[in-house]
Amino acid sequence: MQTVIYMVRHGESPKTEGNERTRALTDKGMQDAKIITELLKDEGIDTYISSPYRRAVLTIEEAARSAGKEVLVIEDLKEIVFAGEDKILQDHEVYPLVKKMFAEPESSLPGGESMTIGRERTVAVLKKILKDYKGQKVAIGTHGAVMTLMMGYFDSQYDVEFLFTTSKPDIYRMEFDEDRLIDVTRLWG
Repeated sequence: MQTVIYMVRHGESPKTEGNERTRALTDKGMQDAKIITELLKDEGIDTYISSPYRRAVLTIEEAARSAGKEVLVIEDLKEIVFAGEDKILQDHEVYPLVKKMFAEPESSLPGGESMTIGRERTVAVLKKILKDYKGQKVAIGTHGAVMTLMMGYFDSQYDVEFLFTTSKPDIYRMEFDEDRLIDVTRLWG
């Protein structure tokens, strides 16, 4: 019995307002969320789950609503905490940090978490989703680093180089037989 997971990386989000948890989507991000709704509408998704971060919820919220579903928020699907829960890092700060953290998975900044800890946290959630929603189709509103960590757990080709080829937003359809990844298809772009 196959379970299908749709990893939906959030849309473009401003790094000028709020904090990591509260920042929303740019106008482009909101327009892209409408495209995501169109791309997912015929997929027959049973359940919508998201990171608690507002940008991830907003990216899949309209798709869930149009399917007559609500978005279930799971705290442990949040993005890697790079430098304290609320601190927003600009792209020129975060990209070199992410490269270093993938190369040295135990490293972290003060107040942040390591890739190892983030991977353990998010993969545990994904394994539970695969068990609890066996045979269903589940869309997950997620973030670049944790999406890559979860996908990379099942197939090592999903690494830091893969992460830097993804876009905001992005969608990957992952087919599982039990807890074995059997196929991945990119739906965005």
